[in-house]
Amino acid sequence: MRITALTFGTEGDWRPMAALCHGLAAAGHDVQLLGPDSSAPLAARLGVRFVTLEGDMAAELAAAMPSVERGAGPAEIGRIIRGFAQRHTAGWMRTVLEAARGTDVILPAGLAVYVGLSVAEHLRVPVVGIGLQPVMPTGDFPSAFLPAWRMPRWANRLSHRLVLALMWRAFRGATNAARREVAGQPRRRAEWRGYPILFGISPTLMPRPRDWPERFEVTGHWSTPVDPAWRADPALDAFLAAGDAPIYVGFGSMLGFDRAKVERAVLEGLAGRRALLASGAVGLGEGTLPPHAMRIGPTPHDWLFPRVHVVVHHGGAGTTHAAARAGVPSVVVPFGGDQAFWAARAHKLGIAAAPLAHRALSGAALKARIDYASTAHVQQWAREIGEAVRAEDGIATAVAALERMVVPSRVARAA
Repeated sequence: MRITALTFGTEGDWRPMAALCHGLAAAGHDVQLLGPDSSAPLAARLGVRFVTLEGDMAAELAAAMPSVERGAGPAEIGRIIRGFAQRHTAGWMRTVLEAARGTDVILPAGLAVYVGLSVAEHLRVPVVGIGLQPVMPTGDFPSAFLPAWRMPRWANRLSHRLVLALMWRAFRGATNAARREVAGQPRRRAEWRGYPILFGISPTLMPRPRDWPERFEVTGHWSTPVDPAWRADPALDAFLAAGDAPIYVGFGSMLGFDRAKVERAVLEGLAGRRALLASGAVGLGEGTLPPHAMRIGPTPHDWLFPRVHVVVHHGGAGTTHAAARAGVPSVVVPFGGDQAFWAARAHKLGIAAAPLAHRALSGAALKARIDYASTAHVQQWAREIGEAVRAEDGIATAVAALERMVVPSRVARAA
């Protein structure tokens, strides 16, 4: 098959998509990935044909940092990201429309999902959605983007539909303007429904909802192999070799918090334990650190996490899966979005301490959770869960599922 995959967002959005494309290419399919320029190096390393979608979201967020440092939170960050996507929708649609001509299936995800759905509709080719969060309605739990209230099944389903409707409302205007301007398509009033979706989610972390239709496949997470040419900084190697396995602390691309305040709480919560502070988007660890702590830059989680004792993180889907796969307990400090959902999942599974909201972060609260995650029974259970997650072959499952989903559509279209 000729496959066009597209996504836009942070590393947590494009890294799993690149891994899936690599697996599809290895299975003999002709694959191209469209995404932000920041994902081009990974695509090149994996041998995946790549086309850049316009825009630099990281630069735009960085430009907003002065307002963020004055106390802006997830709501303002979300507003900035929505505005960014709305301004680039037409440009993305032009690029996708040109690149996807002659393709057999389109796999849309992230901020570019409505662009991909529109182009598939215009070219009359099958579409298979890509999900890294459980966004489709189910009675088993409420929307991952809302507080985890205990509600009846009908209310859980309604919460998902509400979030989907709000997402469509946020991007409907820009999508319809691009449809008209780029492809001459009519205005679309309702969101898309009825198409199949591959969810790159571990069924160990999130069992498949009982009421999902067969067209929704929970495949397991999609991770990239560690670059064989990658080498750790000698200072990091020396730190790891100098004592017990350290605690990892990192909040990825999160913004909107007081870095100095968080650093103080983290160092207090470590209580003298050895630790690695990942700099992330805000430069965590840039201040003076005690000898038992070391600041690190970007480091592959699949290489690093098996070498640490506990992972303190923000609860992004990718980081949560990486910690679980490594067999290491988590302390999750969610900031927004779906992070509280993954924090609750890991805690319910027994591989994470109770979630600690970032606004409630204190040295005492963090220390108590690190103490819990360090106990022998939690460490042992995390190792057992890690074995289960590593046994899942999410990419192979996704490839097989996609081949089942698309071939009947191609035959029907040809007839």
